[in-house]
Amino acid sequence: MQGTTVRSVGLVLAVASALTGVAACTSSDSSDSPAKEDRAAHGQSVAALRAAERATQRAGSARVESTTTMGSLMSMTADGTLGWADGITGTLSITYTGGTMADTMRRLGSTSMEARYLPDAYYARMGEKFAEQAGGKHWIRYAYEDLKALAGGSGAHLGDQMRSTTPNQSVKLLLASGDVRKAGEESVRGRPATHYFGTVAAADVTDAALRKQLTEAGVTTETVDIWIDERNLLVKKVEKARMSTGLMTQTAHYGDYGVRVRAQRPPVSDTGDFEDLMRKKSGTR
Repeated sequence: MQGTTVRSVGLVLAVASALTGVAACTSSDSSDSPAKEDRAAHGQSVAALRAAERATQRAGSARVESTTTMGSLMSMTADGTLGWADGITGTLSITYTGGTMADTMRRLGSTSMEARYLPDAYYARMGEKFAEQAGGKHWIRYAYEDLKALAGGSGAHLGDQMRSTTPNQSVKLLLASGDVRKAGEESVRGRPATHYFGTVAAADVTDAALRKQLTEAGVTTETVDIWIDERNLLVKKVEKARMSTGLMTQTAHYGDYGVRVRAQRPPVSDTGDFEDLMRKKSGTR
């Protein structure tokens, strides 16, 4: 039973990775990008993205709808609200729609789960079969600091990423690339928006902290497309990269900026701690 419990722990970590857009990349998915903008146009694009970064950060919260595919490993959808005014907070409903992760979740009794973000930890509510194997507890708590226990330092990186999962991070990523281009005016869910795109190469990122995050995640290159509305708010993003299990693609829509966000901490009596589960796995107390 314990083995099943621990496999489920790994499953939820995979969910967290997908939500933050973390993936091990080996090459870019873009091979036929048009020529770079001239200097003046490039400067205008950079200015527009900086305005979007500030406006999105000030908004403090938004409703999020996303789809993520990671090769044969998984495909999933997520929707809910996230806030970032005082640390990351929010609640998302996650549904696995394909891949080996969906099969694993199906064996645990449900392909859907609830995820809650709080400033100090991430919580995932599993199904009844999982609770039967985890002492009756339905929730797993992942303290961001405890994620450092994962092998190879990936846990520390994951914890940092989960605490900074905000819409403006995609804008920052594109700005840091030095490869910002304007595709033109388009419609996103019936509203006008401006489309910008570029290729992010970790080695060329000038922001030292961001370059370190990309390097630790195994990212070499990644394509990023974002759409900004007339209020300078990010309304859509698409990120693509290649990884060992295939192409990773994540598409997210953002709206209802400033929405009230609620993320209640689950009952302690119904919550198992990730660190305790890992300790049991290793046979220590």
